[in-house]
Amino acid sequence: MMGYGRGYGYGCGNMMGDGWFGGLLFLLFGAVVLVGIVLLVIWAVRASGGGHPVASAYPGAPGAAGHDEAVAIAKRRFAGGEITREQFDEIMRTLGG
Repeated sequence: MMGYGRGYGYGCGNMMGDGWFGGLLFLLFGAVVLVGIVLLVIWAVRASGGGHPVASAYPGAPGAAGHDEAVAIAKRRFAGGEITREQFDEIMRTLGG
């Protein structure tokens, strides 16, 4: 009869150690996994956001992605006669440029 205790099929046995060292290793491993998950989430958010947070929050702000391209397009359309002077001035006021 095995009874309760250290017989076969009861508990983990000596898998993680029998004391503070095994518990410390378990906590350390858990902390490493948790930090890895947090870093992975931060990387994923930054990779999907793409760009400076201020520039994406204020698309009309100078220095925002696409601002120079939008000004160039407006100038090209005005020069080609596609838009009037009033429309061009409105676009430039809107873009802040």
